[in-house]
Amino acid sequence: MGRGDGSGRIVSQDGADDTGAGILHVDMDAFYAAVEVLDDPTLAGRPIIVGAPEGRSVVSSASYEARRFGVRSAMPVSQALRLCPTAIVVRPHFPRYAETSRQVMAIFHEITPLVEPLSIDEAFLDVRGARRLWGSPGTIARMLRARVRDETGLTCSIGAASTKHVAKMASTLSKPDGLLIVPADRTQEFLAPRSVRALWGVGPRSAEALESRGIRTIGDVLGAPRTMLDRALGASMGARVWQLARGEDEREVETERVEKSIGHEETFEDDIDDDAVLGAELRRLADRVGARLRAHGAEAATVAIKVRFADFRTVSRSVTLPEPTAVGQRIGDAARELFGALERPLPIRLIGVRAENLRGAMLSAMLWDDDAEWRRVEEAMDDASSRFGRGAVTRAALLGPPRAGTTLPSHPRPGGPRPE
Repeated sequence: MGRGDGSGRIVSQDGADDTGAGILHVDMDAFYAAVEVLDDPTLAGRPIIVGAPEGRSVVSSASYEARRFGVRSAMPVSQALRLCPTAIVVRPHFPRYAETSRQVMAIFHEITPLVEPLSIDEAFLDVRGARRLWGSPGTIARMLRARVRDETGLTCSIGAASTKHVAKMASTLSKPDGLLIVPADRTQEFLAPRSVRALWGVGPRSAEALESRGIRTIGDVLGAPRTMLDRALGASMGARVWQLARGEDEREVETERVEKSIGHEETFEDDIDDDAVLGAELRRLADRVGARLRAHGAEAATVAIKVRFADFRTVSRSVTLPEPTAVGQRIGDAARELFGALERPLPIRLIGVRAENLRGAMLSAMLWDDDAEWRRVEEAMDDASSRFGRGAVTRAALLGPPRAGTTLPSHPRPGGPRPE
């Protein structure tokens, strides 16, 4: 795969064969940083880090000029500045990014109704039914890139292929500001030399398990016995890798995406080892997760926590609940129980709570609701938040020193009220 700094970029020439390449993956280039340059042209061509310059902020985005120094998203800003001391740190402006994203997505929907947004800055488009109106996939992709540039001032990269997986791989290789088309009958030729790490779902551990067996490229996967893949990855993951290596991906472009999980996390200004502070923070995050579940009309069957220690080692734990819930109190109980069983050798830098295995709420089917009282309390809090803003009503245990903005403090004072 291409590197995040744009080196190794591969693009298709005008008139390239686009037979069967009706799935497009459109990805905006360094989106947050590009919007900042759009609003302040003096930043053009300079290494930019989008993030807060103080405290424990992480990089939200970086320009390609900064990426060439090794700066990456989710990296601590302090580390990014060590790698690129000349970088300009720009505070993020998320409402502006959301506004620009809506503008870009509107362009996509003018081409085809089959648009699947993946995030604020990328989407899949199925243009197989748009040929008569707009032309072949390659023609549509070039038109899209031109319209995005003309109407927003931003650039995007597009991969065109017969499947979502290959289209996404192609867009990554074409970045920045490129188009790479993989015709259906050349899918295997395209895939064979790529690293196994480029396959969807193959993370570092899975890649190491494959590479330790001499399976380094997708072509190597094709030559490996299926039993070897199953031993290395497990039967389910082995089957997925076996299919993707052959260009088989039955996923369709989904115009309505259902969230698979909902979570919130907090990075502390200073590493924390105070149980009262951490317990209260878990409560606060669980309440936010519960509120979002209720807003989506969903319940969670699983609660998970994420903990990052001072040395950046990160662990996660999860538990399946006896009954699915959208009640923050119940989610918080589960999160605190998971946290209490966790070995904590160092102070904690980040903590998070996530609801997983979501399903539609089914309260009407319940004969007995153990959470009825808490549910009424939290629904009243939802109503207050919708009328007066998030944080208008909260637990007393979460009150602490004020911080900038309208949100509540991240955590209480050490030694303050212990959460119930």
